[in-house]
Amino acid sequence: MIGTAARRASPLLVLTVLLGACSHHQLDEATGGDDAVNVLPKNYKAEIVSAMHAYLNDPTGIRDAAIGAPVLKSTGNGGPTRYIVCVKFNPKKNAKDYSGVKEVAATFIAGRFDRFIETPREQCAETAYTPFPELQKLPP
Repeated sequence: MIGTAARRASPLLVLTVLLGACSHHQLDEATGGDDAVNVLPKNYKAEIVSAMHAYLNDPTGIRDAAIGAPVLKSTGNGGPTRYIVCVKFNPKKNAKDYSGVKEVAATFIAGRFDRFIETPREQCAETAYTPFPELQKLPP
């Protein structure tokens, strides 16, 4: 037999799930779906440079920085399609040593930087890289 507390909780649980589904649907409508989310990022280089300040322990002295052009691709593992910009660089490990070349993929939503993907094998497999001197000039 179901107790009083369980009977009261069950309708609340159903209501919570329904409201959550409605709010997700409203968010999709408000953003205009994939067309509004997948806008070509115009200032992608500047946004990546800004994001690297928070991403790296020591953003100074980066070597061998290179960047690809924005490309619409899956974010991986069945994830959504977003504009992705692949970046390669060699960051400092400590004051004297470097970590080795690292590759990340910057994802963009509605033309703005969202996050970095740490292991972008499939996203960056065929990227044509060009020098990215702006990343090598980061101030402390």
